[in-house]
Amino acid sequence: MIVDVRILLKTGIIAVALWAATILIDGITVTGDTDLRRVATLLGVAVIFGLVNAVIKPIVKTLGCAFYVLTLGLIGLVVNALLLWLSSTIAERLELPFHVTGFWPAFWGAIVVGVVGWTLNLLLNDD
Repeated sequence: MIVDVRILLKTGIIAVALWAATILIDGITVTGDTDLRRVATLLGVAVIFGLVNAVIKPIVKTLGCAFYVLTLGLIGLVVNALLLWLSSTIAERLELPFHVTGFWPAFWGAIVVGVVGWTLNLLLNDD
């Protein structure tokens, strides 16, 4: 039961972080005819983003370990941007009205999502 609540909380945090990115970054948009539709879209994209990060990111980190070492981890910013962009593509294929227009909006959006998500995790404490 506690695991379920944590998953829901993490999904909500990612959704809020994505919402912040849509407000702060030109090129990241969520559309919908109602507020409920936009919230549902953000929650759906949060699930997609979480799954993409859980499945693909460890593989990329393992295969690209040398690049992480050579760039002192800065390649992680590029990886996070590409994962956000991929999440946008998957969302569009699932007909969710969430769109990232290119690499640079994805890059800055990934930074916003990371910082907002980290801050909310600190504030809400995992206990």
